[in-house]
Amino acid sequence: MKLRRSRQAKRGRIEIIPMIDVMFFLLATFMLASLTLQHLNAVQVNLPQGAAEPMRKKTPVTLTVTPDSRLFLDKTPVTLDSLAPTLKTLLNPADPSVIVAADNAAPNGVIVQAMIKAREAGAKHFLIAVRSGN
Repeated sequence: MKLRRSRQAKRGRIEIIPMIDVMFFLLATFMLASLTLQHLNAVQVNLPQGAAEPMRKKTPVTLTVTPDSRLFLDKTPVTLDSLAPTLKTLLNPADPSVIVAADNAAPNGVIVQAMIKAREAGAKHFLIAVRSGN
């Protein structure tokens, strides 16, 4: 005589469809998060407020002017005398653009002198960095 078990042991199953749903949700989340990241290779300063279209090109060299008139190319400190030779090595010949990220309290004379030195180094276009007005 063969005895039956009153309960059959059920084997656990791994459901693949919910796991795929979670993976697509994570993928979409990381894609949206990466789109919102903006990378300026500059020292943190208090930018003036303004409205401008987002940049569509590769990030050019950033010229930063702090409130105490210090100058930075990307994150490298420079002086007015060393700005042109240093910028000449950093400029992209295909797109000789420079982002000017000047603090709201930076002296205008220093900003203009820095832009003149950048023009001597070969910069053709200047893009002024501003805070979003939202």
